[in-house]
Amino acid sequence: MKTKPIRNTTILGVRVGKKIALGGDGQVTMGDMQMKSKAVKVRSFCDGKILAGFAGAVADAMALFEKFEAKLTEVNGNLQKAVVEMAKDWRTDKILKDLDALLAIMDTKSAYLLSGSGDVIEPDDQVISIGSGSGYAVAAARAFLNAGEKNPSVIVKNSMKITSELCIYTNELRIHYDLISNWARVFLYSFRKLTQIFSCNLYQNARVSCNTRCTLPFISKYYSM
Repeated sequence: MKTKPIRNTTILGVRVGKKIALGGDGQVTMGDMQMKSKAVKVRSFCDGKILAGFAGAVADAMALFEKFEAKLTEVNGNLQKAVVEMAKDWRTDKILKDLDALLAIMDTKSAYLLSGSGDVIEPDDQVISIGSGSGYAVAAARAFLNAGEKNPSVIVKNSMKITSELCIYTNELRIHYDLISNWARVFLYSFRKLTQIFSCNLYQNARVSCNTRCTLPFISKYYSM
């Protein structure tokens, strides 16, 4: 008995400057039936510094994720080297050659598509996408970028919503990760701390000012008696 082909997934990643976001839908379709709507198809590696998503058979993708994570560990988190080494293994390993999956991988500097034949493709711009609705997702993301949107997380969410309305094998965004560079993270952390300190000082000054306003009339009334 020939099984029905499983069609699923739109994975979309966007990079704006040193900020990136990558998300995927949760739908898994077998033939003309939706089998699952909350599948998780994206993961983070190296303490969240590298984001990846898959399209294809789930079991095959999990095996590839494990292999890719091992390669990242071997090369100390160097994404480019890990992808190249992964592609070499994919072409030469008899088991990997039979795995039916496609990976989209990105960090704050680069993005790569790793195909089932072992090919490594680096997109021309800051948008990366795989899966049945990738054409719609890329078109929507580029439109948002051309319109001046600078938040990659917003672009991914809105583009995936548009894709889910056009592609029958894609539902709305199920899960996504976003990532900013280390210096930006330090800046935001420092900004939040300064904001907290400033707000605390304003609150304390307001209390002192309030106590002064409340106490002075009482003192002046007392001494005037």
